[in-house]
Amino acid sequence: GSLVSMAHTKSNIWESLFFFLTILSMMHMSLADGKTLVLLDNLNIRDTHSIFFRSLADRGFDLSFKTADDPSLSLIKYGQFLYDHLIIFSPSVEDFGGNINVETITSFIDGGGNVLVAASSDIGDPLRELGSECGIEFDEEKTAVIDHHHYDVSDPGEHTLIVADPENLLKAPTIVGNPNDKPILFKGVGMVADPDNPLVLDILTGSSTSYSYFPDRPITQYPHAVGKNTLLIAGLQARNNARVVFSGSLHFFSDAFFNSAVQKATPGSQRFAHTGNMELAEALSRWVFKEAGVLRVGAVTHHPVGESTPPAAYTITDLVEYSIVIEMLSEGSWVPFDGEDIQLEFVRIDPFVRTYLKKKGDKYSIQFKLPDVYGVFQFKVDYNRLGYTHLYSSTQVSVRPLQHTQYERFIPSAFPYYASVFSMMAGLFVFSVVFLHMKEKEKSD
Repeated sequence: GSLVSMAHTKSNIWESLFFFLTILSMMHMSLADGKTLVLLDNLNIRDTHSIFFRSLADRGFDLSFKTADDPSLSLIKYGQFLYDHLIIFSPSVEDFGGNINVETITSFIDGGGNVLVAASSDIGDPLRELGSECGIEFDEEKTAVIDHHHYDVSDPGEHTLIVADPENLLKAPTIVGNPNDKPILFKGVGMVADPDNPLVLDILTGSSTSYSYFPDRPITQYPHAVGKNTLLIAGLQARNNARVVFSGSLHFFSDAFFNSAVQKATPGSQRFAHTGNMELAEALSRWVFKEAGVLRVGAVTHHPVGESTPPAAYTITDLVEYSIVIEMLSEGSWVPFDGEDIQLEFVRIDPFVRTYLKKKGDKYSIQFKLPDVYGVFQFKVDYNRLGYTHLYSSTQVSVRPLQHTQYERFIPSAFPYYASVFSMMAGLFVFSVVFLHMKEKEKSD
């Protein structure tokens, strides 16, 4: 008996242990949001860029720091992503360690992962390859962005310590934060965007006098990037809403550049006590790690005006009310989105109706008359705006012709025909009466 009870107790212990582990793993899965792998050239970068990493940690990101050639590196295990975000602050890496290579990083982006990449003049092949996968061409190793008109007073003479004007930032507060007049310090490699890739965003461009070349060589051939085509910071929002940001400068995120004073070397230039790097880096990290500009569709309803439930099929020319809830992620919670330019299309292959949605309380709604055409239609909201995730919602409905009982009994335009029929009948009646009562005179000899 005691043996049986011991076995029973053991099985209970194992069951409770299994239950506890299951709960733990579920908690771990729920906390996985915000897990970020940070790849560094060397672990000193952790100290030289401490302000940036601290701001991420304060916002709830779980940062794992590894050197880029660590043999234990892994992004995907058993088909599951181990991290939500990836930061690559290792410009000179020639081979990633472990199971990471350019292919795994692109499949991480294809799976919805977000990547922040910082390069420098010591850029290695893997980062150049990753850039070209995302529609961004980095210049060669040892080149730098040079600007003989917009360089900082502390520049040693190569004119590569560039003061970028906030005017050259992308006009999208969701991505670059609220506009301010602080210039941005930049020292690094130049990029150009692939003109055939419509998804690439020119976040920060050089001035019209900037170009990308070897700082210590005379120019013998046309530079890789010239003028406004020189990208200092570029971004990409893939079709699956994964986000990638490429900065040509690792120094851009450094404590030294965050805290540095800045002044153009041109005489009479204004001196700023701090650069705009910190605000821009924070706004960029919020955008790329999907803390800003994320939209989702809530409840979608449609019904004939005056009713509250949708019918099995609408009838042509019905008056219909459609409403949709659109929410935006703000400080970790979903709040109603405020947009003036959201359109609804009523589509059967082509749109038959296209109209703006009006905000009523927490939802957007509109009343409109269905077209005099029957078939299978869709209520479609397709909202694609700079800095926001692509929002798409479609709801299919059937529209049928009128039933025979729904047609009008007497059509006003047919009244003349009705009149002609009755006049014909009256004429026939009169004729019949006359014909039947007419008496022919007898013929006399």
